[in-house]
Parts: sequence; structure tokens; C-alpha cells
Amino acid sequence: MDSVVGQLTGLVAATFTPLTAKGEPNLGVIKQYVEYLVEKQGVRSVFVNGTTGEGCSLNLEERKQLAEEWCRQGKGKLDQIIIHVGCLNLKDSQELARHAASVGADAISLISPFFLNPTNAEALRMFLKEVASAAPQLPLYYYHIPTLTGVKLEAHEILKGIENQVPSFRGIKFSGLDLMDLGQCVRYCQPRGWSILYGVDEQLLGALVLGVTGAAGSTYNYLGSVMNHMLKAFNSGDIALARSIQLKMQDVIAFANGLGFGLAMNKQMMSEVSRLPMGPPRLPLLACPPANAQAVVQKLQELLQEFPTTTTVD
Repeated sequence: MDSVVGQLTGLVAATFTPLTAKGEPNLGVIKQYVEYLVEKQGVRSVFVNGTTGEGCSLNLEERKQLAEEWCRQGKGKLDQIIIHVGCLNLKDSQELARHAASVGADAISLISPFFLNPTNAEALRMFLKEVASAAPQLPLYYYHIPTLTGVKLEAHEILKGIENQVPSFRGIKFSGLDLMDLGQCVRYCQPRGWSILYGVDEQLLGALVLGVTGAAGSTYNYLGSVMNHMLKAFNSGDIALARSIQLKMQDVIAFANGLGFGLAMNKQMMSEVSRLPMGPPRLPLLACPPANAQAVVQKLQELLQEFPTTTTVD
């Protein structure tokens, strides 16, 4: 995963949205959040208002407020601030794209609309083109997450020829389980210098072998220091150590799965580990029982104790 000019490399934290007890955005937490990621986790890039950030459960004004605050607080501290602008309709996505450009975001990303789905790859490319036209100066990344959108189009089919329609297109956040599709995306993106961010944290090592340039995920909010060790091991050729770290991380996730791991628990775990008040998830998600999150964090601490908390990738 050596750095290439213009490519996104290393870890990108898919940020949680801090909410008050009443479910309103708690913008005052974001300054501390930035400092925590940089100083404690060695993570210097963020993906805001995505799945982890409950972006599709927020209204446009809330998403704008969060984008603006992350850009304000992250300026000079974070390397990349990527704002997710995906919505169910074109006009809202365009509005969020224009706003992201106006507040100083480094890039935008978006999922496919998922109620009235695109029926083929060309329809989705056309949608991406129209969103990109609202902020042509910003790099655009397609966010592929078929398990949640239900859009079963293969990602590599969407990439074919997209550079001819979307000049600002720069890569993909691939949060799918199909490693063959991922491999075909790598084959298409590599010659063009595009970025491929892998989004299934517990399978990152397999994606690294295929040639992804970086990773964007929720666990890097509190496991960034550990996974940076894995990246260093992989980059230096110590595959045995990299495998050991990935398998230990999988042990934690497998344990969490047995207690109902999902966004709500993940958010509560972030609060427990970072001591930052992430607050509850927004309905229709229900808060995780604190005892369940604490049990996972206790197991997580065994992994965290093995590694210092400020490791970054060379």
C-alpha cells in the first residue's frame, strides 16, 4: 500500500455522528473527535455522513452542519475530509455536493439510490455524472455497499468507461464481500491511478493482497492504532504478523456478532473506548444494551494493550 500521488492511502475513519440524548447533532464533540483520531489512533482521514454516520437518517440541514464542522475542525489536522452526499434523489445529492465544495471538503462520495434502483450500470453512471456536475472541482468516489442498498450491480461494471462521463471520478469505496468483483475493480483502477478503499474491516488483509490502496471503515475510529500496525507489517513483508493482527481483530468482531454487533453497538463501543459522548443512534435503530457493548470492549482491550496508540503507516 505504498503511497501514490493523488491516491487515498492508509486508514480512513468512517465517522459516527455524535448525537445528544434528545437525538440532535452534537457538533461540539467534533473538535475533540478530530484530536482523538489523530493523536490516539494515528488516523488522519475521515469519511463523513456515510453509513456509520447515519447519513441517510439525517436531514439535509443536519448533514450540511456536520460537513461544515468537520471541515472547520479538521483543517490543518486531517489529510482528507470526504463527505458522503448520497441521497434517494438527484437534487438533494447535488445540493450536498455543492455544499461540500463550498465548505472546503477534499472529496465527495455517494451510494446508489436504493428505493427506485438503477436498472443497469449505465443508469448509475448517469446519476453519478449529474451529481459530479454540481461540484466538478472535487474528486468523486462511488460508494459500493450492496448489502444495504440492495443494488446488485457489479462494481467493476459501473467503472467501465466512467472516466469518459465523469472527469472528476477518482475511485471507489468498496464495501462488498465479492473479492472477485473487487479484484476486477483493482485491475481497472490501477492503470488510471484511482483509489480503491476497502470497507469490510475484518477482511482488510485479503483486500490488501488484491491491491487496494486504502481502507475506510467504522472500527478504525477506535482500532486505528492496531490496524496501522497491520498495515506496517504488510508493507514491510511481514505477512505472518499482519495475519496474526487481522485474525485477532476478527476474534473481537466474531465475539461482538454473538451479542448483536451492528451500528448501535459500534457507536456505543466508540463512546466506551474514546470517552467521547457519541450518544444514541437515531430511530429506527435502537440503543445497544450498555452491558453488551462493555463486554465487547473488555475483549477489545486485550487487543489494544498489545499495541501503542499512535502508530502511523510509513
